Order: sequence, then C-alpha cells, then structure tokens
Amino acid sequence: MIPFGRRIWARTHTSVIAITSAQSGKTDTLLDVIGQRLDTRPAPILYVGPGETFVETQFEPRLEHMLKQAPRLAAGMGTGKQSKTLVKKVRGVRVRLGYAGSPASMKSDPFAIGIVDEYDEMAANIRGQGDPWGLVIARGDTFADAVSVAISTCSQGVVEVERCPVNGLTFFAKGGEDQISSPIWRLFQQGTRHHWAWPCFHCEEYFIPMRSHLRWEKDADPTTAKRTAFLCCPNCGGVLENNIEPGGTDHKPWMNERGVMVAPGQTIDDARADRNHPANDSWSQWSSGLASPFVTWGVRAQRLVAALQSGEEDKIQTVVNASFAELYTPGAHGDMPEWREIPKHRLPYKRFEVPLGVLRIVAGVDVQKRSLIYVIRGFGSRGTSWLLDYGELHGLTSEPDVWNDLTLKLMSPIGGLIIEKAFIDSGFRPNKADAGDEHKVYEWTHRHSFLAMPTKGRDTLGGKPFVVSKIEVKPDGKPSPYSIDLVHINTDFFKSLVHSRLKTPLSEPGAFFLFSQEEAAYEDYSRQLVSEVRILGEKLKPTWVPRQKANHFLDAEALAAAAAYMLNVQAIPEGIERPDDEPASEPAPTDDEATPEAPAPNPTEIEKAAAVQVASIRDRFRNMGASSIRR
Repeated sequence: MIPFGRRIWARTHTSVIAITSAQSGKTDTLLDVIGQRLDTRPAPILYVGPGETFVETQFEPRLEHMLKQAPRLAAGMGTGKQSKTLVKKVRGVRVRLGYAGSPASMKSDPFAIGIVDEYDEMAANIRGQGDPWGLVIARGDTFADAVSVAISTCSQGVVEVERCPVNGLTFFAKGGEDQISSPIWRLFQQGTRHHWAWPCFHCEEYFIPMRSHLRWEKDADPTTAKRTAFLCCPNCGGVLENNIEPGGTDHKPWMNERGVMVAPGQTIDDARADRNHPANDSWSQWSSGLASPFVTWGVRAQRLVAALQSGEEDKIQTVVNASFAELYTPGAHGDMPEWREIPKHRLPYKRFEVPLGVLRIVAGVDVQKRSLIYVIRGFGSRGTSWLLDYGELHGLTSEPDVWNDLTLKLMSPIGGLIIEKAFIDSGFRPNKADAGDEHKVYEWTHRHSFLAMPTKGRDTLGGKPFVVSKIEVKPDGKPSPYSIDLVHINTDFFKSLVHSRLKTPLSEPGAFFLFSQEEAAYEDYSRQLVSEVRILGEKLKPTWVPRQKANHFLDAEALAAAAAYMLNVQAIPEGIERPDDEPASEPAPTDDEATPEAPAPNPTEIEKAAAVQVASIRDRFRNMGASSIRR
C-alpha cells in the first residue's frame, strides 16, 4: 500500500485507483493519507464509504482516534458543533464523511482529496443522482491539484493474462467492457495498470504473483492445504515458502522488500527509479492478496480449498475477490478440464490424414467481421470423432474473397472423402463489434445448399436439439427474395455435447481426438474450447458464462457437432470402420525364392464373385441421417 499512499501525496495524477485484497492495510493507509495532508498542507477532504453503518461504526471511530493521537491535529480539532460524527473541522478545514446512500454528502463542499472506499459495493446510481465516483470527481474541480481516490476489492469479470515483451512479466490483459462487471476493475483498466511484482528468492527473476502460482498437496483437505501451501516461481519453478512458525522458512518479507509497482511497457529498472510511467492522468495499481504481510499463503490456500469443496459460488467468489484481489468468473471452478489437458487427446495421425474409424466428415464455421474460423471433424461409431483440420481464413466477410477461400476449403476432399455437411453461423448480435453480415452467409449457403446450411443459436429450443425452418431472404440490391433452410440450434445442448466428449475417456465410444502436432500449437484452440462454462441459474435455466473473450473454436466445434448429429452419427454401431483400401505391399521375392504362380481361378468362382454385391460403407449408412425437424 506504500506506492498507493505516495502517489496520492505526490499529486502527479488527477486520480489514483487501487485494487487490493482484504487484510492488506487499506484503512490504515487511507488514515495515513488523510492525517498527512491535514498535518502538512491542510485542505478539505471527503471520504465516502460503502454504507452508513460502516462509516459511523467502523471508519469514524478510527479517524477520531488517529486525529487525537497526532499532537498537531489534536490541537487543531474543532469542538462542539464544529466536530460532529460526519463532519469534523481540523486545522481550519473540513473532513466530511459520506456514504453511498447519501448523495448530498458528496455535493456539499469542494475537496482537495476525495476518497471512495469499497467502490464495488456501492450502487451504480445513487437515487438518480449518478455514479458516486463521478460525483466525487466533480467536487474536486475547485482545486488545481485535487486528487480523486478509489480503492476496493473487485467483484466479477473475465480477463486473460498477457506477457509484456518489454519486461517479460505476465500482466492481466485489458478485458472488454461487456466482460467486466466490476466497477473498480473498469477504472483500473482506464489507468496505468501497474502491478505489484517481486523477485523469486531462488532465481531473483521478477514475476507478478497471482492465484495460479499458489500450490498445495493434491486432493488435500483445507487443513492439509494450509500446511502444504507454497508458491511456485513461474520462471525457475522454485518452491517459495511463507512459514511463519518458529524455525520455518519465510521468503515473503525478502520478496516484498524488493518488490516494485511496474506497468506494461516499463522495465524493472524504470519502476525502481520511478520513471517512464505510462502517459495517463489516472494512476491505477493492482496487488495480489498473496503479497499481504498479514495473511500467510497457507491461510489463503485453506480458505480457497474450503470454498471449492463447498461448491457454492458465493463462497468461492468471496475468497477469490477478498483473498486474492482477482476477478471472479461464475462457474469457472466447475468440473471442466484445464486447457492443458486437451492436447492429451492427440493420436499419432497427421493433419488431413483420415483414420479408418472416420465414416462421415462435417465442418463448423464461426463467422466474424474479418475472418472465418472453422473446424473440420470426422465422425465414426457412436459419435467418436477425429479432428482433421482447423484454422482461420482471414479477410473481410463482407467481401467475396474469404468466401471463395472457404469454398475451396470445404470442396476439397480429405483422404478421398468429401465433407458432407457444413453448418455456418449466422446468429449475429447487432451490438457485437466483430460480427459478420448474415446476408453474406445466406447468400453463400444458398449457392452451396447441397453442402452448407446457415444456423442461428437458441438457448434451449424447448428441449429439441435443432429445428429447421424455411425463411425468405432478400439480398441487398436484389429485387426478389429466395427461400433457404435455416437451422435453429440448441446451443446449450451442443456446447454441452462438446464438453461431454472432452470428458469422455479416450478408450470409450464417443471420444474426442486431435491430430498430432506440438502441444504449444494447440494452446489457443484448447483455451477456446473451455472458454465458457455452464451454470444453472434461476429456475435451473442453463447459462453459458465466458471464462475468456475468445470462444470461436468452441462455437465452431458445437456447429460441427450439430451437423454430425443431423447425420445421426451417434447411431453408427460400434466397431464399424472403413476398409483399408491400400494394404501394405508384400516385399518382392528374391531370386532364391521362387514364388509359384497362383492357379487361374475357376470360371464358376468368378461368376459367383461377380454376383455378390457388397454395399459400400457410405451406402450402408446413407439412410441413417436424422429426419429434418420442421416447424
């Protein structure tokens, strides 16, 4: 909290934002800031707490105690009517205490320092008067060096991490506005985005401590997790301990002593020298609860394990927010595998190589404004599937070039087999910045109706997997409409089906396989497959909650699963495979090995063989496709 307090005093930024955990010394730091300003350069101060009870019973008594402990401040305190519970006069200036339910307290006087405490707990609109943060900022316009301060634990949102190429540290990346519901995190993203970094005790390389670095014994109960907890250095893998018991090893004080607030694009040396900060009027900083000197890593692990074992979302969120100062994503702690588990589904076959178990090939295409994201997957008995190709075709989807590329991609046979069905997403939201043009999808699928069908996602479809309906489409600039079949897809069913396949053991029917390539090459694909989690909301209605913004390959795989479901691949009997058309050739005989010629077949046998008609695999299953369900 020292960099936070120093930045307020320096008055180099018009606003100072801090995200912190519980038990991090936040209130003491705010009292230090207030007392120091009153002692050295008296000016009016406004403090706004989350509620009336908190301000009157918790913060005000501690403020009163601090003022009376400081001799000069105690001597300058007003008496009688000049010093009330919510308004105190110290050294000739007012210190006003307000709370979120009282907009009048934020609009009474101008202030040189305006503090908003626990911003995430406040109502977004105070009795129709506006946002509390905006009200506080407006009261500082009178003072040229006014500083507006917001500090809070965070709440809900979805953010990813990214590695800075300048300093090599892993920071929290900026999340989309529609992905962040936490008010303090939104303010943090608008500022300099400083993160608390410290060096590893072993390799002395700096890293930003996060919850993902905390480890404990596998399958531990809360007590065991507390006893075995440690931090794993992301640079060298060294074990870092925080054992404060007599004779224990405690690396945290050494690391905190050398820690710095560093921003993306800033070097560690720059941070130490307090230079080359990002050009921004708002200083914002984040520090992990793991850095708090008041709570051990063992206690943090104990609380997290207890919350996870309870399975209750509110308990898990409380620990993630209050103990680690990290955003909580609802449903992110379910039973879905981590992305690193997905490359374990690889088999020793290559891209575009079709295993013998593949009987039918389908594709799913997610349409964006500037690209088409696709997967091509082969299906076999009981819905077992093999990834044959995946990727992204770049180009404006409002122009024909990228659609021509898609035509070539889907019309090209793979291993001698054609793609039988392709589902193309056309379910765009009007407010989605990177959405494509549904009319381009309709136009392309109309021309390729023998192969592709446009789709729109629906939450549940009344329990049906999909519904096909006729719609009239009028392309831009064309006088007459045409009819196409539009597939309304139950997105909950097919996303759940994809996730179910991911959890299916590789030795069982319905397994989900990938072709062989380096594990690192699958990272983006794997992350996107588990980018959403299913939770049950009110009245047990399923909702898919994002864990990260990019989810295109999950959508594409769900479309491919729906296309395969329409072909009824789940009904293909077990053990059915394509015949091996090219068996391994026998080695040529040597001169010493005279190979006798086989006798000519008996004409009667030839006639019998010609009379036997063996149906191909495709003929055997051609009529197994599910009938289209029409409205």
